[in-house]
Amino acid sequence: MLLCFDIGNTNIKLGLFDGDHLCNRWRIATDRARLTDEYAMLIFNLFASAGIDRRQVTGCAISSVVPGLTAVFADLSQYYFKQQALVLNSQTVTGIRIKTDYPAEVGSDLIVNALAARHLYGAPAIVIGFGTATTFVAVSAQGDIEGVAIAPGITTSGDSLFHAASALPQVALSRPTTAIGKNTIQSLQAGFIFGFVGLVEGLVGRIQSELGGHAHVIATGGLAELMSPETHVIEATEPDLALIGLRLMVELNGL
Repeated sequence: MLLCFDIGNTNIKLGLFDGDHLCNRWRIATDRARLTDEYAMLIFNLFASAGIDRRQVTGCAISSVVPGLTAVFADLSQYYFKQQALVLNSQTVTGIRIKTDYPAEVGSDLIVNALAARHLYGAPAIVIGFGTATTFVAVSAQGDIEGVAIAPGITTSGDSLFHAASALPQVALSRPTTAIGKNTIQSLQAGFIFGFVGLVEGLVGRIQSELGGHAHVIATGGLAELMSPETHVIEATEPDLALIGLRLMVELNGL
């Protein structure tokens, strides 16, 4: 079985594949202070709850935007699973050209998302990531990453607002019934949910135009299922996009 790690700034997604079937998936909080052995014990507890023997793992793959944890999970793969992890870097075969000014700046999560979106839905495509940041990856008709737009994440924006405005209460992110709030909680929810819908629709429209035609729009990330029903521009929601991309990356590298 292939064990994939997608290490983000807020969460770490884990997926266990048997061939091309995603058998198990987990999400844990990113903790930069946690050590290799601590992460290993956490993963073994997840395995035990699912009845999985760690000896079933025959390969590991990593994408990471947290450099300090890349080595932690590479060491974990080597020591506890006896596997040399395939870590996405500039030398890894992905079959995607990155046509930006500085390709090394493009996050590994965005690359595996684009790889999976192209495989599942075809190209051109726009991949929206609702995570710590709200990202828009433009994939051309040739299947290349043309560029990226990055906006603040919904939760990140909320945390910043609640910190700066002490009179505003912290509210749960849920759909308001109207755009005109009748109290502070409704007003905040309207601003967050419908405000970011407007951001999504505006940027998707501009990117569609610059790509020169209709592009499939796929959403992923922790808040994708909350946001997708609020707009007609998102065609599909795939929470496991990065994990699927990692599996495809392993295949492309002949492992």
